[in-house]
Amino acid sequence: MHHSERFLNIVNDAKKRVRETTVDEVKKKLDRGERFVLVDVREESEYAKDHLPKAIHLGKGIIERDIEKAVPDPGTPLILYCGGGFRSALAADNLQKMGYTNVISMDGGIREWREKGYELTKG
Repeated sequence: MHHSERFLNIVNDAKKRVRETTVDEVKKKLDRGERFVLVDVREESEYAKDHLPKAIHLGKGIIERDIEKAVPDPGTPLILYCGGGFRSALAADNLQKMGYTNVISMDGGIREWREKGYELTKG
């Protein structure tokens, strides 16, 4: 997917402040049963098609509005993902600005997850 230069500029700026992890690390954490909240920040229609196992949906357009109801403790470990790791970095940056202290963005997103053949939940 080709992204505009201005969009990439704000993503790169956010990535300076956001911790990132890899698809493989998230898979290992899930396999080990580690406790964290996995958040799909894609559009509702994207989430409805398929998503990572155990992921909740809080789209980038509403995550700042709804995060405190879904995850009231700002110290909760959160891993955010999207299609490729750009929207999740932007959302993670905003959650940190809201006081969430343990937020990570999954670089590579669901596209890389699919490429590796990892399990997805349909619907």
